[in-house]
Amino acid sequence: MTSLIKPAVTTLELVVRRVTLEAKGINSYELVDPARTELPAFTAGAHIDIHLPNGLVRQYSLSNSPRERHRYVIGVLRDPNGGGGSAAVHQLHAGDLVRVSWPRNNFELHPDACRSILLAGGIGVTPMKSMMHQLENARADYELHYFCRGPEFAAFSEEFQVGIAQGRVHVHFDGGTPANGFSIASLLQEAPPGCHVYYCGPAGFMEACRHAAGHWGEGTVHFEHFKAPAKTPTGGETVVTDGFVAKINSTGEELLVPLGESLADVLQNAGYPVETSCQSGLCGTCRIRYLAGEVDHQDYILDDAEKASCLTACVSRGKSGVLVLDL
Repeated sequence: MTSLIKPAVTTLELVVRRVTLEAKGINSYELVDPARTELPAFTAGAHIDIHLPNGLVRQYSLSNSPRERHRYVIGVLRDPNGGGGSAAVHQLHAGDLVRVSWPRNNFELHPDACRSILLAGGIGVTPMKSMMHQLENARADYELHYFCRGPEFAAFSEEFQVGIAQGRVHVHFDGGTPANGFSIASLLQEAPPGCHVYYCGPAGFMEACRHAAGHWGEGTVHFEHFKAPAKTPTGGETVVTDGFVAKINSTGEELLVPLGESLADVLQNAGYPVETSCQSGLCGTCRIRYLAGEVDHQDYILDDAEKASCLTACVSRGKSGVLVLDL
């Protein structure tokens, strides 16, 4: 098997061409090549890493149409209670240079869907807007539902006007009380054959969508977290109380991964070039294959089929014994 370990992610130095206030606390940033050359292609749902002046690296979804090869557009909500990433982005100005990764996608549109339902909560609208553009370009059947507190919090309002007039885009305001808003459960009560649902937003919204789509068929529900959700221990969870051994299949070398240290860090320290980014199982940068062993998957991107052969080295751990890696 070929390893999924890749060399260091290729980066680009782009210039901030325009900063636009899209809604309360939300700016969009248009990034272009300084020489105005074409940028690497992307598909709807893709994100880029932004290397910020304060040393932080953050992931943001691309919100523009994949047809637009001349620019990347991201939307960023300034979170005063965050880790400093969004605040650093909000300090960028037109003319500033930023280093970004090539686009990566863990949230692809399903090519065989006969209809797509897009659910966006707050700033989770960014990947959904790109999906809307891609579906429009393909003349595919879709509907987009955008949930937020009020009109002043609704980003990209002008770009949604055509879709609203056509009855494809629906904006729902709840005044900050989700129970008073549009019912996601009612929307997803029926699960038509060939229909797929996609959702992205804050933790409470994600949980509501998860419950509402619980009866949909396997492989028809897709989602992306933009922040790792809090874990709630349950009686059925496996608790890893000790370290484990990671065995390199190509050499037979065995590496101890102690409790409190990530597999990615151990591999990097031993000379194996594992690229990392989010460090929380959200971006897929550090995904690698494993050949044997039982894995405690802690990521938010791999589906059940992928978990049978892949793991994210930043958060996944061996449950016991030896974990054989395809390296």
